[in-house]
Amino acid sequence: MRIALDPYMYRNLSIPKMVDKTAELGYEYIELSPREDFLPFYKYPRVDKARIKEFKKALSDTGVRLSSLLPLYHWAGPDEEMRKAAVRNWKRAIQIAVEMDCDLMNTEFSGQSDNALVCEQQFIKSMEELLPIFEREGIKLDIQAHPYDFCERNNESVDIIRGLDKDFVNYLYAAPHTFFYDDGVGDIKSMLEYAGERLTHLIIADTYNHRASSNLRYIVNPPGVTATVHQHLNIGEGEVKWDMFFSTLREMKFDGIATVAIFAWEDRADESNRFMLERLRREFG
Repeated sequence: MRIALDPYMYRNLSIPKMVDKTAELGYEYIELSPREDFLPFYKYPRVDKARIKEFKKALSDTGVRLSSLLPLYHWAGPDEEMRKAAVRNWKRAIQIAVEMDCDLMNTEFSGQSDNALVCEQQFIKSMEELLPIFEREGIKLDIQAHPYDFCERNNESVDIIRGLDKDFVNYLYAAPHTFFYDDGVGDIKSMLEYAGERLTHLIIADTYNHRASSNLRYIVNPPGVTATVHQHLNIGEGEVKWDMFFSTLREMKFDGIATVAIFAWEDRADESNRFMLERLRREFG
């Protein structure tokens, strides 16, 4: 069981200082999400040999380890040129993972929920190109469904991953997306159990049920606009059923990665991330 920090709230620190901060907070692992000087959102990586050397030295000096890299590209987008660019970005990102001695990457389905069929077909086309590279390089891949992705549902996401039929491609359950996964029901136990042995990765953060109050929890104008909303809050600040979440994981003997990914409190990031680490250590013992 590995508890990792997503250091997005520290993205304005240099890479060595970000690693120092992770160690200072007590985390043993970093899950590196997009940042402008490494793997920026949707763009070609900004990494050279010097930056890789700098990052690896910081990890070595502190004893912090890299649990995974999290790139995000339009590999399921409906625009074919954007999809091709995303595949190019992925190929370079995989090379960087190899150079960083990191054997795991995680990402999102991406695409668009209002153009789901086309985006799923684009996703499969990208996977046909990329899966042989992941396999050749010995890199595992964990995929999550994100709000507004071409697939937002838990069970369908698990089935898409099963359909790829590769033991190195598995499922990431993001707790802050819980109420998108089953239309606001929030039946965590059922969803985690459905994922079963394909569940290898968690993102830990709280959120509100956007479908509560007769779908009036959030009012978006104009009515009917395509938009999604969720939060990444500290445990206890939203409506995720955490007792059920943790008890189900213990019953399943979950032994993967749990990544703390709080984005809401940049003004008190240290306090937030220390609180989360202490809670997870209590829950996972």
